[in-house]
Amino acid sequence: MASHTTFDKVASDVPQATFSHSGKPLEVLRKRADFLAAARAKRQGTTGVHLQARPRGDDGPARVGFTCSKKVGNAVARNRAKRRLREIARLILPSEGRTGWDYVLIGRAEITATRDFNDLGADLQYALKRVHDQ
Repeated sequence: MASHTTFDKVASDVPQATFSHSGKPLEVLRKRADFLAAARAKRQGTTGVHLQARPRGDDGPARVGFTCSKKVGNAVARNRAKRRLREIARLILPSEGRTGWDYVLIGRAEITATRDFNDLGADLQYALKRVHDQ
């Protein structure tokens, strides 16, 4: 008899969408070119998160990408920071984000993984307001 473990899942079997509060999935950036285009556009730093945002010029849904460098910490700290960023994006982007925009949320060293969750959400709301007003 074959024993099945959680490691038997193939990466393509794991859902790739981050679901918004309304139940609609947020589109996730996956291509390096999209991350680089966002890096050349508008940006706003806050205590808990750094935001890069760019208007794509179409009417498609907002897309979001997440990244944490090794400065954030070891793999455990980086993954925790990215999980928190995904959850904040899921809660805030459906109401505060704009259609036709790409957003990249970048974790900050030793802060994103430990900052109070409500403060992290307020940081993202502030950053979104600033990039949309530029």
